[in-house]
Amino acid sequence: MAPAIADIAVIGGTGFYSFLDDPHEHRVDTPYGDPSGPISVGTVAGRSVAFVPRHGPHHDHPPHAINYRANAWALRSLGVRQVLAPCAVGGLGSGVSPGDVVVPDQLVDRTFRRVGSFVEQGACHLPFADPYCRGVGEAVLGAGSDLVDGGTMVVIEGPRFSTRAESRHYAAQGWSLVNMTGAPEAALAREMRQCYAAIALVTDMDAGAKSGAGVSQEEVFALFKSNLERLTGLLADAIAGLPDPDGCTCSTWADGVELTYDIPGPA
Repeated sequence: MAPAIADIAVIGGTGFYSFLDDPHEHRVDTPYGDPSGPISVGTVAGRSVAFVPRHGPHHDHPPHAINYRANAWALRSLGVRQVLAPCAVGGLGSGVSPGDVVVPDQLVDRTFRRVGSFVEQGACHLPFADPYCRGVGEAVLGAGSDLVDGGTMVVIEGPRFSTRAESRHYAAQGWSLVNMTGAPEAALAREMRQCYAAIALVTDMDAGAKSGAGVSQEEVFALFKSNLERLTGLLADAIAGLPDPDGCTCSTWADGVELTYDIPGPA
């Protein structure tokens, strides 16, 4: 079997291209259609890292129309076993503020139009009580002194933002972040036996977080853009500190399980 082309992946916005040294583009065909865009593979902290633009090279794909399965399959076919997933989120309570970077430890999926699994036949049930890899999360937390450790991210369908009532409902459940792309991305990575962690940048306080608040696309994009250099530095330091994925339960959950789908790429 061919050796891995990349060990680690970053799924993020187009502004993250700049953190790859000497990138080379790979076009990958998958059984699930085309990934969001060509996958660039380069070097970060001496490690081979793949990058896929979640929304496409020119922000072509809205959150509900991203081909999440193709992205996950394509990365695994290149050999990727650990995934870092920076994303923009809204804050839902007083525990977070715009500009905070959070490494969430729980996820609530409120999407409804997306294909959320590679399982299309047979009995194959994914254990998902802890949706994020703790080992990768600890590497991210170790890369910065001001990161927030833990929190629940609720993923909504989009592309619209929440109503004020929806936002207040989410906050009342004790959830701290709201996002549009974290599901089914995390579950598909687990089905591919990959270690996955989200890195959530709070760009705004969601509609119901405080009286008179609202969310606009312009403010979300602007705050994310202003934090790109900070996030790319954090990613580089986290990649340098990633643990060996061998033996992690993100992969070993499937040992002895008769999977009803194929996992591509190097073992």
